[in-house]
Amino acid sequence: MIDSARYYENEAQVGVGLRQSGVKREDIFITSKVFHSDYTYNKTRNAVKESIVNLGYSYYDLYLTHSALGGKEARLAAYKALLDAKTEGLIRSVGVSNYSAKHMEEIREAGLEMPAVNQVELHPFCQQKPIVDYCNENNIVVQAYTPLLRGALDDPVIQELATKYSKDAAQILIRWSLQRGIVPLPKSSQAQRIISNIQVFDWNIESMDMAKLDALDRGKDGAVTWNPVDAD
Repeated sequence: MIDSARYYENEAQVGVGLRQSGVKREDIFITSKVFHSDYTYNKTRNAVKESIVNLGYSYYDLYLTHSALGGKEARLAAYKALLDAKTEGLIRSVGVSNYSAKHMEEIREAGLEMPAVNQVELHPFCQQKPIVDYCNENNIVVQAYTPLLRGALDDPVIQELATKYSKDAAQILIRWSLQRGIVPLPKSSQAQRIISNIQVFDWNIESMDMAKLDALDRGKDGAVTWNPVDAD
């Protein structure tokens, strides 16, 4: 999976990289997001079309509203535009990012198709439990951005487990996400680190050690990014 966004201004680079790689489009899952400054129906429709042009391919696998900022009316208009883009084949799945349960309930109450995904900041220090519980109850996949704490991996518990399992700290955090049923979205510019980040599927963290990581939760105070899940 490659996670892009209009705000990141990296959609075109993703398309260039894919074409240069020789990998088939259908073998790569690509996501993008519309920023809240484009949260009207028409602006969001235009944003999706521009994203398609930027990517240089005919569709996105997943397209999200980037946050719940902008107010109820605006975010519902943007979401409706994404659903219509899905109907037209420009998007395979529609989701949201940085949404709390109340924001997702607005979608249900409007009689709209529920999101396939909710992408939020999530790691042992900010576990977003109410959001995760809601998503699990409603078959919404939770994707975790900043699962590696932006490199701040020196917590004693994380270091202890890295030593115990002969893994690096990033692998411990990625494996924790997977065992919690979360889809982590680690980021790195280093090839060796990218390879290391996927070497997490042939081992498990024991339950008592998962409990140690779970105990690190500080709720919203544990966030290391903007985490705007409490938007009005």
